[in-house]
Amino acid sequence: MAMTTKEQVLLRTEQVERVQPLNRDLLEPTNHQTVRPSPHPIMFLNCGQLLPPLLRHADVPARITESFILSGYRFPNYSLAQCLLSAFRPTNETGNFWTHFLPVFIFAFYFLEPFGLEGAPPTGDPFFYPLWNYFTGVLCLLMASSMAHLLNSMSLVIREVCFFVDYGTISAYTVGSSLAYYYYIHPRAGILELGIGRHNNTHQDTSSSSSSSLSSAMPEFSVFFETLYIPSSCLVAIICVLACCNTRQRWRTYRYIIRTLVFLLPFLVASTPIFYRLLHSSPYLPTSSSFSSSASMAQFFCRHCFWLVVSALFNISKIPERLSPGRFDIWGHSHQWFHVCTFLSILDELHMINGEVRAILLHPVLVVPPATPPHLPGPTLASTYGVMLVLQASIASIIAWFSWCANSIYKPQGDQLEKEFLTKRHLKCH
Repeated sequence: MAMTTKEQVLLRTEQVERVQPLNRDLLEPTNHQTVRPSPHPIMFLNCGQLLPPLLRHADVPARITESFILSGYRFPNYSLAQCLLSAFRPTNETGNFWTHFLPVFIFAFYFLEPFGLEGAPPTGDPFFYPLWNYFTGVLCLLMASSMAHLLNSMSLVIREVCFFVDYGTISAYTVGSSLAYYYYIHPRAGILELGIGRHNNTHQDTSSSSSSSLSSAMPEFSVFFETLYIPSSCLVAIICVLACCNTRQRWRTYRYIIRTLVFLLPFLVASTPIFYRLLHSSPYLPTSSSFSSSASMAQFFCRHCFWLVVSALFNISKIPERLSPGRFDIWGHSHQWFHVCTFLSILDELHMINGEVRAILLHPVLVVPPATPPHLPGPTLASTYGVMLVLQASIASIIAWFSWCANSIYKPQGDQLEKEFLTKRHLKCH
């Protein structure tokens, strides 16, 4: 009498376990149909299925497991196509992908708001260079984060590279924010240089009084704001990349605390112009439209800080999965809430920046005859795109170094793990 498929699998399992014990949960047949192995290596590995079965934490390398997440893991041998398809399959990374991919479109929608304001210069005008750099920073952060969670199951080495890039884009985003703060929230932002244009006497008086009050109010900060602010932001961003990449190869026990605290430093440095504005009077006259537009800055900044604090708490505490391991493996675990809160903080930051851009465009000294367009000091290709380009090149070199180190460490381990996994899946398919 011919043996059934299950009997054949159990017989093969017993034969192999005499030499090397295997995980019976991994070998248990998922159905009672005869499976025909495909000659294609990927299909052969997956027993003819489009995507491999999801695994528990005990069936995958310890390197890819997360605290209190017990199931929903992908073995790190997926192809690119399989990784992309897994975005539509409930794994423990699916929510991490969508919570930073969908916000790209929400952010883009609100980002376009300043370009439609009355009196706004063309989108390619130097006035908008800092805003475009900020947009680039946020876009790279959201896309790198979502793609890191989607593609990290291709191999152990690619997993490391994905998250190195993720940390790099977070640091680049902080410098993008600094550029926007410097040119739109800086205490001197939007103030016209005297003698430029054919202002009437009222406008000249307003400009003179605004510039005089600012000069007297911030002498102790002028050197930092005008000379050290952007370089400091770039230096801190590079330090953050180095520290976060290091947590993937050492300091593993406290990696979440270190990563969270490390990014507190660029927040404090980047937010210096906002702290100054909150502690001093507004540069705009109380009766002006600019003052009304700028008045919401404190509210949006407080909300921005609130969401950052909440996201940090989720990232460090690992709540709610810590309270009920296994229950939040697919949906609702802390990293998904971390993503949601970080995006809400970015959205409030965008609203704050948009309000300041609107305030600058409404400033009385900008109301000049069309024949004499206002001259806004500051943004140039070198001081915005040039800064980001140099920063990105520095971050890329750091990522390349850590990626080379990761390849030398994890490539041999990954090859051995894949051979063992192939053997197990071969037995399951037969």
